[in-house]
Amino acid sequence: MHKLSSPYHFITIEGNIGAGKTSLAMKLAEDFNAKLILEQFEDNSFLPKFYKDPDRFAFPLELSFLAERYQQLKDTLGVRDLFKSFTVSDYFINKSLIFSRKTLSQDEFKLYHRLFNIINQSLTKPELLVYLYASVERLQANIKKRGRNYEQDIKDQYLEQIQESYFDFIKQQQNMRILIIDTNELDFVNNKADYDYICSLIFKEYEVGIHRIKNGSYL
Repeated sequence: MHKLSSPYHFITIEGNIGAGKTSLAMKLAEDFNAKLILEQFEDNSFLPKFYKDPDRFAFPLELSFLAERYQQLKDTLGVRDLFKSFTVSDYFINKSLIFSRKTLSQDEFKLYHRLFNIINQSLTKPELLVYLYASVERLQANIKKRGRNYEQDIKDQYLEQIQESYFDFIKQQQNMRILIIDTNELDFVNNKADYDYICSLIFKEYEVGIHRIKNGSYL
């Protein structure tokens, strides 16, 4: 039984494709009796089409993701579970802007951004955003390992663009607690010591601002 406990009611795990967001969120929920929110991306019929023809399917893909994320968060966060210690999700609703900024044309993104701002006002924000940083090489290795057919043709350039979009978003945040963990030397899925180390970082109390950790050191 873990002795750690979360000082936060709502934690979001974020990161690029293949960073291990879902794996970590699931482990935290199981080990610390947390309410779990997982993105239902595999049910999105536009995703395989987008990877084959991004220009044609980017807008319907991003709209469908936004609608699904909003509905799930609204339904789940709106009901308090007294038998769970906190809530953990494997995505932040703002990832809708992060991805769409790179996939949509300028006119499409303006419209999309307007819709996002309207619905985002009513959603509960996480008290801690955890960003799992991994190099593109590490991300590609993880993507190959998990073997989803529609992900196997993802280009390095696309992952680099998404990574840069996350960094741009993080830099602009003024009123959030953000924890960036360099995971390139960690295997929190298969190595218990690495997982326990990640947990010890997540369950610390942080001031509002950006906190960066690499190889056990604060940067």
